Amino acid sequence: MQRPDFNELKQIIKINSWTKNKEGVDRNGDIFAYWLEEIGYTLVRYPREEIGDHLHLTSSAKEGKKLLLLGHLDTVFPPDTFEAFSEDEAWIYGPGVCDMKGGNYVALQALRNVYQKYGEIHNIDFLLVSDEETGSDDSKHLSAKLAKEYDYCMVFEAAGVHDEVVIGRKGVGTFFINIEGIAAHAGNHYDKGADANREAAEKLLRLVALTDLAKGTTVNVGKIEGGIGANTISPKARFTFELRYTTTTERDRVLAAVDEIVTTSYVEGTTATLSGGIQRDVMEPIPAQAEFIARIEALCNITLPTEKRGGVSDANIIASQGIPTLDGWGPYGDGDHTVHERASKKSFAERIDLVTKIFEGFLEGKL
Repeated sequence: MQRPDFNELKQIIKINSWTKNKEGVDRNGDIFAYWLEEIGYTLVRYPREEIGDHLHLTSSAKEGKKLLLLGHLDTVFPPDTFEAFSEDEAWIYGPGVCDMKGGNYVALQALRNVYQKYGEIHNIDFLLVSDEETGSDDSKHLSAKLAKEYDYCMVFEAAGVHDEVVIGRKGVGTFFINIEGIAAHAGNHYDKGADANREAAEKLLRLVALTDLAKGTTVNVGKIEGGIGANTISPKARFTFELRYTTTTERDRVLAAVDEIVTTSYVEGTTATLSGGIQRDVMEPIPAQAEFIARIEALCNITLPTEKRGGVSDANIIASQGIPTLDGWGPYGDGDHTVHERASKKSFAERIDLVTKIFEGFLEGKL
């Protein structure tokens, strides 16, 4: 039985894998690919010029259900910001230990375990993408396409504080509104202008009013800019807003309202255009997901704790294709996206054991 080898994990933690550091992301991916090829996997590489390559590692194919494992190779830390690895009795520290080199490593060790027991692995494939931390703008198309080949997906982001797996994540979209007004001297020709800043304010108030906290829907105008100076009616304004939502019904309600707000001129003479869009659609619990959980609980004789999260991951992309998806199979950790990122040694061992049992059940046709 493979246990966590933190010296082995240290090797990849110390590689700077910032999304824009293609060389580092590719080094990380090449090491994972080598480890997986050692246990019979075949690499399909999707080369990219400016970001790391996406890697699809496939096992042998047989009749029966297929399971996709999903992880990302990139982190949020530019070179020379956070590259150290350390450990104490209970924790390991470093960039990616929980988000999500550590999670990828859990999957690897569990796969090594089942390979050691059965001598082969079939119908369990691993997709490692390179741009999750910047929104998966490139990889989401590949992930969505490949998802349709599978019956289930397990995503190896960090576990919850009580080892929860994730059954739901909010959808998220980022949008931009550009407003064109008419410039005029604020003292001499005030009535000749069309104030883009005022139009932006009118639209902003209507946008944030779409927030419905009871339903988990938020609209946040995070950045606004416009105008020339105090003595000029503003000819231009622009703002950026984010939408997060927990159901497709709420998504559709807000998007329809946004269109109306954009096309309505509250200040005569102004016009507006909308750009941006949904980045990752909502991951909603579905009956097939609940059935998957029930099978895992029966197989492992456990009650699997679950939770929903406001943040997004690539689980959103797979789930949006109708594939029963469970996220949070990595180790528990905290401090992710900060220089205090850490992961629990105890959780590593427990996660590897549980995921090994799940993989065994899958290979034996019990899931």
